[in-house]
Amino acid sequence: MKKIIQSAKLFILGFSIFLFPLFFLNTTQEFFITNKLYLLSFGALLLLLASTFHLLFSKKLSWSSRPFDGSVVLFLLAVALSVLISSPNKIQALLNPNFGLVMLLSLTVLYFYLSRNNIAIKQYSNITIFSSFFLSLTTILFFFQPFKNTPFPTSLQFLKNASFTPMGSQLDLAIFLGFIVVYQVVSVILSERSESKDLAKRKIIFNFSLLTFNLLALFLTLYSLLKTIPASSSQLQTSILLPPFRLSWYAAVETLKAPLTALFGVGVDNFSSMFTAIKDVFYNQSALWQVNSFSVGRSSLLHIMTETGLFGLVAFGLLLFNVFQSIRKQWSNETMKQSISSFVYLFICLLFFPPSLPIFFLLFVTLAVINHAPTDDIQEKSLDFSGLVPIYLGTVIVAFVIIAAAGYLLGRTYAAEHYFKRSLDGYIHNNAKEVYDNQRQAILLNPYIERFRINFAQTNLMIANNIASKAQSNGSNKTNESNLTDQDRQTITQAIQAAISEAKAAVTLNSQKAENWENLAAIYRNVLAVAQGADSWTVSAYQRAIILDPQNPIYRLNLGGVYYTLKDYNQATSMFQQAASLKPDWANAHYNLAWASFQKADYQLAASEMQNVLNLIDPKTNKTDYDQAQKDLEEFKKKLPTTTGEATQSGQLQQQQLSLPQQPSNQVEPKIELPKTASPEAK
Repeated sequence: MKKIIQSAKLFILGFSIFLFPLFFLNTTQEFFITNKLYLLSFGALLLLLASTFHLLFSKKLSWSSRPFDGSVVLFLLAVALSVLISSPNKIQALLNPNFGLVMLLSLTVLYFYLSRNNIAIKQYSNITIFSSFFLSLTTILFFFQPFKNTPFPTSLQFLKNASFTPMGSQLDLAIFLGFIVVYQVVSVILSERSESKDLAKRKIIFNFSLLTFNLLALFLTLYSLLKTIPASSSQLQTSILLPPFRLSWYAAVETLKAPLTALFGVGVDNFSSMFTAIKDVFYNQSALWQVNSFSVGRSSLLHIMTETGLFGLVAFGLLLFNVFQSIRKQWSNETMKQSISSFVYLFICLLFFPPSLPIFFLLFVTLAVINHAPTDDIQEKSLDFSGLVPIYLGTVIVAFVIIAAAGYLLGRTYAAEHYFKRSLDGYIHNNAKEVYDNQRQAILLNPYIERFRINFAQTNLMIANNIASKAQSNGSNKTNESNLTDQDRQTITQAIQAAISEAKAAVTLNSQKAENWENLAAIYRNVLAVAQGADSWTVSAYQRAIILDPQNPIYRLNLGGVYYTLKDYNQATSMFQQAASLKPDWANAHYNLAWASFQKADYQLAASEMQNVLNLIDPKTNKTDYDQAQKDLEEFKKKLPTTTGEATQSGQLQQQQLSLPQQPSNQVEPKIELPKTASPEAK
């Protein structure tokens, strides 16, 4: 039985390492990282289950102490404390695939088992080589789009994408292939120093062939990453979006201003709330300005400090320090130079790239390989339960219960992801019932995921709008009450209340995220025409979003749009002025300000702002918008005692979309009265 259990552990370890870069399923919204997380999580549970069976049959518990163990556990403890103390949405913090507690727990289990399995360590090189071969083969194959004209079903359309990779993102693929290339370069160098010339020659040929193959895949990946970067920074067309280093640094430093966040950070899965708080006006002048927030920092080290505080950063720094100390002691050991060089490469990636599951996977596997090297610090211990039957049985039962409970909960969360994916398929099939039922089931299985709640809110709003639009009178924006049955009115009321309830639930899960408040405001804004009292809640929710993201011109423009539709032109003008001040080269902000000023009879300001619109639009690329603004300016000039100057053509921004706030078209009379619990405070 002992041999069977050991073989099972070896298989799980080898299978996890080999399959990790290649594993993906189209059963969840995000095909790649989500499924890799669950692959590692269930793999870790199987390893623990195998050890529990070993304890059951042998009645002995054996373990060994190695140099990095304490540092790894300390870092895991720091992340756990950050989740417990600081994270607003603790379940989402657990399940965050790029830097969450479940991810780190799974990798820690993988590290402990791998660093103590001699056979797995010896086979690590072969497993990595074979896995990288298939990954590189896939990369090269899909670069040339072999299935471009293949009539795939909707669920397989992703196979036509030239940038498709089992790793998920091109950046993760480049980092992973870079790791393999560094590993193989050192392998080629070490092969040349081998005592056996024949063996060295065969190894060099084999390793050099694989190295060439992986280098080609890495080159194609880097080409895919860089080819879409425009010459001008005024347009956002990059294939990968990364937050600026400057703001990532500001976010990390900002945590030091309060004792609690200085120690434990803002909480795992909460980087975006800090990012919106420290954004400045210079961000609005960059090509990233329409990206309201980022969920990760530019540097993994800065991200760790922001979300887990000084405790997390010091714990992680201590782990890195211990590794470098081990490197110094073992540098003369040539068989370790592959792993040591790979670790240095990973350290550079941690400095310059955001945290991701592939980076941490490579890091923990490399730690296990380095930690396996012979050292005087290793201590073997064991505990015999033969004479302690009650303790022995209790330990086994508790272990089985914990593993079963963890497996059940992980299964529920994965099933929720699967149902949510099915709901998105319902949008493709234009099946509203499929969308509604599957999103509802996803929330029943896991009610703590904010995007589930946000999407379900929007689905309920869509249902209400669809029913109202079917009863719309010919040529009128209002819905004739006589065209609505009692069932229709009841359904509209229930759908609107459900939309508000779900949007409020997202706010309750994390009230520190501005985008959650903005979503709630958007729901209220969409029911202004049918829900009495929605105007005050809309304004209040937008104000909360602005407090959390004070440098965001889009939120201020949207709030100004609400005031505009309510014919409160003084407040609308103020909001549009603030939006234009935050983003001076945003033509649409000036366009809305011009019309709000016109409506309040401030014709001089209206004409001046419309002139600014013309100055910002390139008539060659945006002729329709330019002509409309010019036409509006001529109308404004008629209200002036004197004419203004002619428009210049600076063309500072391209592809502008000029639009004024619109009153929601579907209206129900009399309006539905919102319950008092519709307050955006989400209490």
